Amino acid sequence: MPRFAAGVVRFQNEVYPEKKDLFEKLSKGQEPEALFIACSDSRVETAMITQTEPGDLFIVRNAGNIVPPHTSHTGGITASIEFAVAALKVPHVVICGHTECGAMKGALNPSSLEGLPHVKEWLGYSTAAVEVVNALGEKLSDQERMHMLLEQNVILQLQHLKTHPKVAMRLAKGDLQLHGWVYDIKTGGVNAYDEKQEKFLPVDVRYAAEMAKLATSGCAA
Repeated sequence: MPRFAAGVVRFQNEVYPEKKDLFEKLSKGQEPEALFIACSDSRVETAMITQTEPGDLFIVRNAGNIVPPHTSHTGGITASIEFAVAALKVPHVVICGHTECGAMKGALNPSSLEGLPHVKEWLGYSTAAVEVVNALGEKLSDQERMHMLLEQNVILQLQHLKTHPKVAMRLAKGDLQLHGWVYDIKTGGVNAYDEKQEKFLPVDVRYAAEMAKLATSGCAA
């Protein structure tokens, strides 16, 4: 804890003064560009991965980057999605999985979750992804099966996301885009799901057109 306290002091004395104008602007409200749903894993640093500033991302984190299908039950994930999509009107939602995910290891090996009843129940929201892996990845190595599960879980959670009324409404209007990512902790690589091709591609390939447009507009500015 002393290390964290020292970090706060360093933030107050060094970082905050350099970004004072930004924080003054943020004190008046937020207009994040995306709802970013990630795993709670301590190795996944969302701002570092995306190179974003405070105010850019509305972040929701939980074990396994899971989105429960919409029901009448009110939960923190559901409320956060509703607020981000309906109140903040974010134009993008990203669901980001990652390599070496303990939650997905548990989902693939439920016997390892004995003594963790809440974790086991929570990972029930990934059952369909596990079933896909069991059906299609029978002849794959353990590493390949896990990689498949990471991707299938992201795809499944995107499907769950579409059941949320405010998300469905925004998608119907055409002013919301959904994205599925998998982050590789060891290499720093990020693959993004291409719905048309039904496969994950490196981000620079998946978003090549958008990035080129951004670069052009930046030069024009």
